[in-house]
Amino acid sequence: MQVVVLAGGVGSRLRPWTNTVPKPLLPVLDQTLLEHVVRSLPADMVDEVVVAGGYRVDQIKAHFQTADAPFDVRIVPEDEPLGTGGALGNCRDVVSGTFACFNGDIISSLDATKVLEMHRNNRSVGTLGLWEVEDPTRFGIVGLDEANKITRFKEKPKPEEVFSHLINAGSYIFNDDVFDWMPHGRHSIERDVFPQLAGEGLLSGVPFEGYFIDAGTPDAWNEAVKASIQHQRYRSGLAHGANPSWFATQATHEAVSPQAIVDHSMISSGCQIGQSTVTMSTLLTDAHVGDHARIVDSLIGHNARVGNGCQLEGVVVDHNAVVPEGTVQNGGSWPV
Repeated sequence: MQVVVLAGGVGSRLRPWTNTVPKPLLPVLDQTLLEHVVRSLPADMVDEVVVAGGYRVDQIKAHFQTADAPFDVRIVPEDEPLGTGGALGNCRDVVSGTFACFNGDIISSLDATKVLEMHRNNRSVGTLGLWEVEDPTRFGIVGLDEANKITRFKEKPKPEEVFSHLINAGSYIFNDDVFDWMPHGRHSIERDVFPQLAGEGLLSGVPFEGYFIDAGTPDAWNEAVKASIQHQRYRSGLAHGANPSWFATQATHEAVSPQAIVDHSMISSGCQIGQSTVTMSTLLTDAHVGDHARIVDSLIGHNARVGNGCQLEGVVVDHNAVVPEGTVQNGGSWPV
């Protein structure tokens, strides 16, 4: 079946990384974020991934023309921001039949085949993966009956409007007649389409457990890395340590000082780490960390250099950037 990935944003919360690399191509361990998003479905069920996006789409297309991915990639570009509904509606001429649709930065334990099964059993137009949270005010909430039909849908309710703690997890199965409920042009699928379908009894939902991470912020990115290590979402590389980190190769692991402490982190090929502490952080290819540094909850870009004695917490370091010795920074990006 086809999978539509909604990837229209510029990834502003992950800048400066995304100034030069589109978010779908950022690596989570040994696969791109896009590949992690799609793996909610078994690889043998996916024959084409349709990327609905407007930012650096030529870069995405070029990457997958040479990548060893188990699916074909087609780009449906946005000439202007269309919202979630408009971006999906823009794909109406290239998708057919029953298809999956995923938000472009969700890493979760969802088994979308169960969503597909419920979708077929209930003869729905759309079926959503659902996740339970304590505070649902930042999400879209649903009312669910005993037959797994969604009876109500409310996007980003006020506290006094909360009627459920089950939220829309950004993972859907649709029939192509969903486009009959979608206007042309900019609109929101959550605000403009789902309430209509729920009101007509044509929307279903499947709660799931495990993990659900929107990897669009630095903190959430590192949580996604941690979950991907814990649940072995990698085909190559190796995990080491009591609080395991992922190393791209054995040589990468050996390039880390024996005196270093590396916990719950992603260490890409070509990286070097001196006698330093790296915790809940991501180092992309060829990044170097000197001695006596402390790197916590941070993202270190391709070929970046972090000098001796640096103290970085919650910092996004740009690709090819140099952080001078002794730099202390909490939050933000480098260069500042």
